[in-house]
Amino acid sequence: MSELTTVARPYAKAAFDFAVEANAIDSWLTQLTFAAEVAKDETVQGYLSGGTSVEQAQTLFLNICGEQVDSQGQNFLKVMAENERLLVLPLVLEQFVSLKAEYEQEITVDVTSAVEISAEQKSTLSAALEKRLARKVKLNCNIDASIVSGLIIQAGDTVIDGSVQGKLSRLATSLQS
Repeated sequence: MSELTTVARPYAKAAFDFAVEANAIDSWLTQLTFAAEVAKDETVQGYLSGGTSVEQAQTLFLNICGEQVDSQGQNFLKVMAENERLLVLPLVLEQFVSLKAEYEQEITVDVTSAVEISAEQKSTLSAALEKRLARKVKLNCNIDASIVSGLIIQAGDTVIDGSVQGKLSRLATSLQS
């Protein structure tokens, strides 16, 4: 999987750089999303990995995408087809989304709580996280009753565990050592 991510990264970077230059990030995101969905289709995957020629793969993919992809997007897909990389389009999309979030200084934060968080609590939490992370924050809230009380906040590599379950676990570890 990491090998495919390595393959996808330069394509995503090139697409993103072009989208920024053309001031068309959202348009490119839409096009890549559509193309990635086409690439995820089992029939298309079987056809692309089944020993078809580059020209046939290009023709098939561009015919399926049709008007959903503009001329620059078609050129991008042609290059990917020539290099036999159409199957990594879902990973290209994933990388593109990451680059977009970084460019817009935005981060998605996963918040797990034992009970539903109110709208007021969400706005307070969002404001505090925006100040701490110096980015625009999108909250992705989940409920897990097993944490008993408190919150577990994950923002990229940063994890803040303020749950009762986490505190009990840390206490048990310190008592055992």
